[in-house]
Amino acid sequence: MEGTDQLLPSQSGNTGSVAVLTSADRARLVLAGEIDITIEPDLAEAVSELLSLGLPVDIDARNVNFMDSSALSGIARLSSQLNYRPRFISPPESVLFLLSVTRVLDDVDIVDQDPGFEGLPQADGVPSTDGRDK
Repeated sequence: MEGTDQLLPSQSGNTGSVAVLTSADRARLVLAGEIDITIEPDLAEAVSELLSLGLPVDIDARNVNFMDSSALSGIARLSSQLNYRPRFISPPESVLFLLSVTRVLDDVDIVDQDPGFEGLPQADGVPSTDGRDK
């Protein structure tokens, strides 16, 4: 995998996490746990990094168990300033609801299955080379 993998643990002890994964032609924002105002500085840093890369972005929120509207500011910033529509990978119903009521859903795409990401280990433990799940 090209680029950096960066996990940004919350400084507040929050159980949420933000990670940025990059490859030559795509980036992924991985969100997990509680994504709220306490994680917002980490999310803002990740969004700035993603905007500077200028690549299409997948947002993996499958493991988010709580998200409040304050956390959406970074996602809204990403969707409004990126030259591509970010796509959410199988977001939970609670995240879909929040995206809908804040109208951020109008600016992102939703995919039901993980499209894969070049360099991530697959089920057989071998890194993907084509960016797709086997």
